[in-house]
Order: sequence, then C-alpha cells, then structure tokens
Amino acid sequence: MPGPTLLPWTGDEAADRLIASDPNALLIGFALDQQITVQKAFAGPATLRARLGHLDPQRIAELDPDVFLAACREKPAVHRFPGSMATRIQDLCAMLVRDYGGDGSRVWTEATDAADLAARLGALPGFGEMKVRTIMVLLYRQYGVELPGLAKLMPAHQTLGDVRTADELAAYQAGKRAAKAAKRAASA
Repeated sequence: MPGPTLLPWTGDEAADRLIASDPNALLIGFALDQQITVQKAFAGPATLRARLGHLDPQRIAELDPDVFLAACREKPAVHRFPGSMATRIQDLCAMLVRDYGGDGSRVWTEATDAADLAARLGALPGFGEMKVRTIMVLLYRQYGVELPGLAKLMPAHQTLGDVRTADELAAYQAGKRAAKAAKRAASA
C-alpha cells in the first residue's frame, strides 16, 4: 500500500508502522477508535498481533469468541469495553473475509467512486459518518487514492486523516477537546 511508512498516532513506532502498512490493522484501529484515545485505539492492532501472533482476518473471525475476548481483556485491555469491541473486531474481520477476501485494502482499491467508497466504509461494523470521512481524507491526502468525486468531499477542517506528525496529533486532539468543551458550554 503506497503512502506513509508510519502514521504517528500511537507514540510507538512499531505500532505506527503497522497501521500505516497493513490495511487490516488500520481498519481494526478505526474500529477501536471510540470512547478511548487515538493512541490507545491505534495501538490495539499491534497489541492484538502480539497476543495472537497474527492479525489474519480469517483466523480472527474463526477464533472462538471466548478466546478472542480473553486476548482483548488481557491487561492492559485493548479497549475500555473489551467485550463489545471483541465482537466488533471479529465481525469486522468476518466481513473483510466474506466481502474482500481478507484484504482490507480492497475496500478502497475496488471502489468505483467516492460514493461507493463511502458506502463500503459505512457498511463496516462500527464505522459511522465521521470515521468514514476521516478514512476518506486519509486515503486521499496521505495514500494518494484517487476516485471520481473524492476530492470534492474533502473537508476544510483538519481530521485525524490529515495528521502526519506527533505535533499535529497533539494539536488535533487539543482542538477536538476545545470544540467539545465549547459545545458543552453552549448547551449548558
């Protein structure tokens, strides 16, 4: 997969290289990116690979759910909600096997246009509109994915998909916290 050699999102170079080079790891990281820090979510694939000895979607999908849950719960847990996330990751892996031959990159390499890409990403377990847009930004701006209509969908504001350095990640997270605080203050 052409693109960056690492995505500086975890603070661990090996984990950052894994999510940059392995589309399945990247998608697992995005699946985990909910109600935990970016760093924790995207370190999850490296943690799982260390515990399982692989990140093969077919093997994960076919693994006994209790065994996979134990790998997700092992201290430190992969997510603050290891049970629901274990199920989500196994569901994601099953879908990658069933629909994409176990190759997460086929989600975008076989997309015909931006709308098709958005539909493919949105169909993945746990992938809502914000994740879909972030991944589309990442694919377009950092991996050079060109699809009809994709350039027109790029937001003017920064997303995680734009982050290329640890400093940019810190600024992105600070901006996100400030936006959330302003939203809370406005609704109070």
